[in-house]
Amino acid sequence: MKCNLPVVLAVMSLLLTITFGGQALAAGTGIKITEMAVTTKIVRGNPIDSVRRISWRSVPSLYCFTRLVSSDGGEQSITHVWYRNGEKVGEYKLPVRGERWRTYSKKSVDKGSPGEWRVDVLDGEGALLKSVKFRVN
Repeated sequence: MKCNLPVVLAVMSLLLTITFGGQALAAGTGIKITEMAVTTKIVRGNPIDSVRRISWRSVPSLYCFTRLVSSDGGEQSITHVWYRNGEKVGEYKLPVRGERWRTYSKKSVDKGSPGEWRVDVLDGEGALLKSVKFRVN
């Protein structure tokens, strides 16, 4: 019996997409981001809003909240990398210590903060898991 490799690969890709809801697990680490938001405040371990555009005068700092699942469940890490106008302005290594985990990093906002911002979440091997963009006026 002959195997049609392109068909087999397409079926496997479809099954992975269905299994992981369109979000791939990071190769090697088994981490999947289930929620990510830049927020003005975290209350009881959860973000209170999701910032897309904000004035630097309205808050002293912003938080990047990340909720994830880890197929491993063992101790790992993720990294939040903050960018303003394409330039790296902060990098925070954060521990992951369970199958379901949430964490955040914090960045001060002041009169020098206006611009286009992005936060990338990287796995322990440096692979991009997810990004969020926002603007500070």
